Amino acid sequence: MEEYEIKPSVSREALVKDGTSAAVCLIGGVYLMVLSFGARFTFLGIALSGFALLMGLGSLFSKDREDIKPALILTAAGMLGLLFRFGPGPVRAFSAFILGLGAIGLFAAGIWKGIRFLIGLKSRQ
Repeated sequence: MEEYEIKPSVSREALVKDGTSAAVCLIGGVYLMVLSFGARFTFLGIALSGFALLMGLGSLFSKDREDIKPALILTAAGMLGLLFRFGPGPVRAFSAFILGLGAIGLFAAGIWKGIRFLIGLKSRQ
């Protein structure tokens, strides 16, 4: 007689959350990387940083309080980009370091959540 292994099934909601979170983290990492490189150029740096700052502030002051963490991160990224463009030497170096570190962190989180998504997807089959 064969024994069947019973695998715990991952809920659909958990899969959707992991997949969405992975995509958002990877897109955010790409944006931070583009922002950290684009901040070196005058117009592009101001445009990318201003866009991030305005989007973050718009989300912070919206009625939907569910997305406060991404709004804070986006606002901080915009402020760091503007500091990199207009700040003195040590502040520029610090803001470039933090933007790069944030991009790496978001890439790592996106990859981890993507792996969790794929494992959960495989367990459902």
